Amino acid sequence: MSKKVFKDAKSALFDVKDNMTLVLGGFGLCGIPENCITVLNEMGVKNLTCVSNNAGVDDFGLGLLLQKRQIKKMISSYVGENALFEKLYMSGELELEFCPQGTLAERIRAGGAGIAGFYTPTGVGTLVAEGKEIKQFDGRDYVLEKGIKGDFAFVKAWKGDKFGNLIFRKTARNFNPMAATAGKITVAEVEELVEIGELDPDQIHTPGVYVQRIFQGTDYQKRIEQKTVSKG
Repeated sequence: MSKKVFKDAKSALFDVKDNMTLVLGGFGLCGIPENCITVLNEMGVKNLTCVSNNAGVDDFGLGLLLQKRQIKKMISSYVGENALFEKLYMSGELELEFCPQGTLAERIRAGGAGIAGFYTPTGVGTLVAEGKEIKQFDGRDYVLEKGIKGDFAFVKAWKGDKFGNLIFRKTARNFNPMAATAGKITVAEVEELVEIGELDPDQIHTPGVYVQRIFQGTDYQKRIEQKTVSKG
């Protein structure tokens, strides 16, 4: 179990290579694996396929990897907060596979559960369904969507123990539990790392069996994508 615990993100990501597929938890800037993304940026790994609901913003989150042209393809639900993303996509420098948000969550969950694919009515008759198998059930059309599995999965939790059991805090749970199951190697960064037995078993969201590496992160930021305030 002690082999799961790493000093920091740099030591935990030592074997991430070019051309890999990475699954990342988070929603917008909430619950993203900040320390892991920073180290990926510093490592300079490239030609990455990143599976994430969002692509960060121009100067934070996955936006940092876009700045250095490290991502060749994004599989995402929403990318509207990143002007550089738009520029790279429109110029042909970045591939994009749009996926409806619920479908994306289920594709990641399916990959983690060993399910090759599933049928959903979402996207039938739209660009999302182009080139995919359509099958009818009870008189309704469904499109075949494939499960997603990554070479690595990176998640961020509030608390974790040295076996890798994780607790996510409120909305920071979002895509993290699904992402944690979908990596051949799952790396978890946590705000607080505790001894085995300190977490209430009834409060654990992700069992440690899914997590191969864990470390306590530092310097977390509370960033907001868009802030709107009223006058007075």
